[in-house]
Amino acid sequence: MILTIDVGNTNINCGLFAGTSLVTTFRLTTKQSCTSDEYGIAFIDLLRINNISKADISGTIIASVVPGVMHALVGAITHYLGTAPLIMGPGIKTGIKITSENPREIGANRIATVVAGYEIYGGPVLVLDFGTATTYDLVTAEGCFGAGVTAPGLGISAKAMWEKTAKLPEVEIKKPKSILAKETISSIQAGLVYGQIGQTEYIINQVKKETGYENLKVVATGGLGRIIAEETDAIQVFNSHLTLEGLRLIYYKNKSTSL
Repeated sequence: MILTIDVGNTNINCGLFAGTSLVTTFRLTTKQSCTSDEYGIAFIDLLRINNISKADISGTIIASVVPGVMHALVGAITHYLGTAPLIMGPGIKTGIKITSENPREIGANRIATVVAGYEIYGGPVLVLDFGTATTYDLVTAEGCFGAGVTAPGLGISAKAMWEKTAKLPEVEIKKPKSILAKETISSIQAGLVYGQIGQTEYIINQVKKETGYENLKVVATGGLGRIIAEETDAIQVFNSHLTLEGLRLIYYKNKSTSL
């Protein structure tokens, strides 16, 4: 089995693949204060709960946007799982040509996500990731990734309101029954969710307008992405495990063995 690890600013998302099949997923909180032993014990426990032995793990790949956790995380995988992880970075084969002005500035997990979007759904494709930030990344029919939009994520927007206002309460992020809110909680929910839907549809339409890609595929992923994807026809596919799928694809592109 291959263990794929996506280290984000909020969570560490993990997926175990047997060939092309996703066997299970689990998630840890991203904590820069964790030691390699703490991460190692967490991995062993989560594998045990899923009836998987560390001996079943034949390879590991990591994409991270949090450098501060990498020393402990790599140490945990090496010591507790007995594999030397492949780490997303310069020199890794992805199958995608990065044509932006500063390729090194693009997050490793962002690259993994667009690789999956392109390989699974074909191009041209616009890949939306509703994570800590909401990103919109374009891959051409030829497999060139050179344009992207980055906006505050739903969670960040909500947290900013709760922390910067004296009386607005913390609420569950979900679509209210109507945009015509009559009290505070549904008013906040309407602003967050309908505002994100509007932003999403506008950016997708503007990308189509400026590229001329009328046949553009639009694929979404990420924590709160399902809420938005279910409310707009502008998104054609929602795949909650797109980044993990991309890491699996990249792993085999960089190993002599193949599926």
